[in-house]
Amino acid sequence: MAPSRPNHHHRRPTYPLAHSQRVKPRRWPLVLRFAKGAVHGIIVIPVVLHSLFTVLIVYLDRHVTGNLGLPPTIIPSLSIVVGLMLVFRNQTSYDRFWTGRNCLTTIGTSVRNLARAFLVSARAKDGAPPLTDVERADTERIIRILIAILYAVKHNLRAEWNMPPSAASGLVEGEGGVTTAKAEYYALLPDGLEGFEDQGLGLPLQLTVLIESYIRRGFERTWFHGPQASQMTVQVNGLVDAYGRMETIRTTPIPVAHLIHQKQVLALFNCVLPFATVDDFGWWAVPIVAIVAFTLYGIEGIGAQLEDPFGYDKNDIKMDGIVEDTRQEVMVLLEEWKATGREGTRFY
Repeated sequence: MAPSRPNHHHRRPTYPLAHSQRVKPRRWPLVLRFAKGAVHGIIVIPVVLHSLFTVLIVYLDRHVTGNLGLPPTIIPSLSIVVGLMLVFRNQTSYDRFWTGRNCLTTIGTSVRNLARAFLVSARAKDGAPPLTDVERADTERIIRILIAILYAVKHNLRAEWNMPPSAASGLVEGEGGVTTAKAEYYALLPDGLEGFEDQGLGLPLQLTVLIESYIRRGFERTWFHGPQASQMTVQVNGLVDAYGRMETIRTTPIPVAHLIHQKQVLALFNCVLPFATVDDFGWWAVPIVAIVAFTLYGIEGIGAQLEDPFGYDKNDIKMDGIVEDTRQEVMVLLEEWKATGREGTRFY
């Protein structure tokens, strides 16, 4: 007898990556969803307005003038232009989403690689005295800074400027005002660290300077040989490069000329559609126009949401979960390193 297949509706992710994976089974088919993750809220106004405009055209054509209809052949020529513009918008927006996700993976991978290399290499050579408390504290501090870089990247991409002169204040100044920061984030930052975001220095870049300084100290302590230290610097450079590309996505919107023309073309197409359908369909033109407007404005709304994928929307990158998963992984490595150091054994 063949083994039964698992019920995927009740599947749960494994513990690693648990925060960035979906954990709730879908209770309703996606075709019946109109709230969470859908774009209906941002397209309802244009759909209703076009439907009401169609009601007006049908009424005038049926009861007043009787000659408002246009040849239906006008629709294919306009639909080609609308289709091309929507395809360009969605492809561009999803490319920004996909690139942002890959850059976040690059940053997380660099943090994992550097944490692994630091913990394995921060040890005394055979026959040498064990690490001093200062050296162990230095390594623990730098691992926490590595994790803090992930939080700093996340907050800066959301325009949540999060490093006041005193991190102990626990406040973040963002576009929405002052909000309470997560305690675990500030616990990762070194004591006495002063931010310079008001002078134009991003906290992620400031923290990478501390990482580079640790690599230099490790080389001077003979923890790293030259090629290994060079490779670690490459990892830091890759992290900064990925963050720069995410900044480019965040600060470079779709050109306003394209957005204006796209809105105008969409409105023009849906305003012409009632005139091209009123003679053949009568009052049925109202639901037809509503469906077409729902489809076209929905596609445009998806592109608008994916344009900036670093926020809190349901369709944005799950940055909170991804950062939390990486934090948990690296902290487990750090705690194991601390435990093996207390027992006098090596962590490798």
